[in-house]
Parts: sequence; C-alpha cells; structure tokens
Amino acid sequence: MKSKIYFGLLLIAFIFQASIFQVKAQEFDYKSKEFEAAASQFRCTCGCGQDHFECDPKTCNLTIGFKEDIVEMMNKGWDKDKIREYYVNIYGEEILTAPEKSGFSLVAWVLPFAVLAIAGVAIFFIVRKWVKKKGTEELTPDNESDRDEVEEEILSSMIEEERKKYL
Repeated sequence: MKSKIYFGLLLIAFIFQASIFQVKAQEFDYKSKEFEAAASQFRCTCGCGQDHFECDPKTCNLTIGFKEDIVEMMNKGWDKDKIREYYVNIYGEEILTAPEKSGFSLVAWVLPFAVLAIAGVAIFFIVRKWVKKKGTEELTPDNESDRDEVEEEILSSMIEEERKKYL
C-alpha cells in the first residue's frame, strides 16, 4: 500500500512539474556573450566597416534596429546559425564579416593570396636567375676588356668634341 502512495505522489510530482518547477526562458541583452557571437558575424551596412556588435549606436541608426532584431530573435529561441541564415537570405553573403567556408566564397577569399604567393616565388627565382647570369657575364675577361675599350672610345670622342668647340 505504501508503494502505491509513493508512486501516486511521484506521478503527481511529474504531472505538476511544469507549473511547480517552471524554468524561465533565458532573456538575452546587448551585453550577453550569445548576443556578441550573433551580432559580430554581420557587417554594418552604414559603411563604417565594423561588425554590428562593435558599431556605435550613437553615430549609426542602422545598427540600433539591427541589434533590436537580433535580441528579439534570440529571445524567441533562435540560435546564431538560424539568425545568420535569415540575414543571408535577405541581404546575401556580402553582409557577413567572414566568408562561408565552402564553395565559391572560399575560393574568392583564398585565390588572391595564393596568386600573390605564387607571383612572389616566381619573381624571387627570376631575379635570382638574373643575378647569377649577370655575375657570370661580368667574370669573363673578354667582356670586361671589350667594355673598357668601348668606354674609352666614347670618352675620348666626347673629349675631342669639347676641345674642338672651345679651341
């Protein structure tokens, strides 16, 4: 009999658990870490170049409404990925502060750096080849004596012309 009473009390406790031990939904505000994570993934559209978390609401009217919308969505139970998907569907990927890690977005962000790296390596090897080639050309005695003779001829012809002008 006692076990039936305990079982009945346990059943009543489970039934009224929602009303007795009701857990209040978490309220988000502008200072919460979750809000920072959600707002910092979007670039402000006012042209300041900052994300919506860092953008100053005193100078930007656009960020005030944006922040209110994000807090409202978070209080409704949306997570940052769902909020991200919502705004990407409205504004496109240009609102994001970081590119998507897949598809053309990733290629568009990585390709310029890869091209610059390849060009830098190519220029390094070309200049190195030129320096080696130039160094071997200067070491040959024939080229050096030819160059000295040509320089002497040019210099002597210039001196002769100047002397004719003034004498």
